[in-house]
Amino acid sequence: MIPRKISVAKKKTPQEDGTTEEKIKQAARKVFIRKGFAATRTRDIAEEAGLNLALLNYYFRSKEKLFDLIMLENMQQFMLGMKDIFNNESSTLNVKVIDFVANYINLLKSQPDLPLFILHELKANPQKFVENVGVKKVLFESHFFKQINEATKGKIDSFQLVINMMALTVFPFIACPLLKSIGNLKQNQFDELMEERKVMIPRWINSMLKIK
Repeated sequence: MIPRKISVAKKKTPQEDGTTEEKIKQAARKVFIRKGFAATRTRDIAEEAGLNLALLNYYFRSKEKLFDLIMLENMQQFMLGMKDIFNNESSTLNVKVIDFVANYINLLKSQPDLPLFILHELKANPQKFVENVGVKKVLFESHFFKQINEATKGKIDSFQLVINMMALTVFPFIACPLLKSIGNLKQNQFDELMEERKVMIPRWINSMLKIK
């Protein structure tokens, strides 16, 4: 009698685990952006990743945990650059504005769906964003806010200025399909407009601050 060959599942290496986990997260980002959290099923994510549902559940026990992880990573990425720029005590107020605008235009050119993804889910649970990312501390305790108050002698609300700066930078990416349609723009032409805004937005902000 010939002994039956028994197959033993090969244990995944840490590198293989990392690759699979990242593959799942990339697929989840696409599906969450396309369908939103409520309409997304774990099966949708598994199909997008080209994996079976059992494997997805092995890495992430629930849709909620996977979504929380992705949202936290995206929000932290969005805020990390702001934190580093705003708290750089060696840079001037003008340089901070230039760095902020350039940093976020570069980020959003590489991840154009990021603002819509964050805004869509932020509307559902704003408190979670505030608590997990620490956005209040990043803004209100920053060196940037102190510099605005010193430069304007308190005549300009620092929070209002940041709202304007973020809106001028982020809104074109949110409205990209509309702007491309109105202006009859191809993607490379839209990208050129965004590059021009790296120069124009700091000029507008500095005009509000009346700084040189």
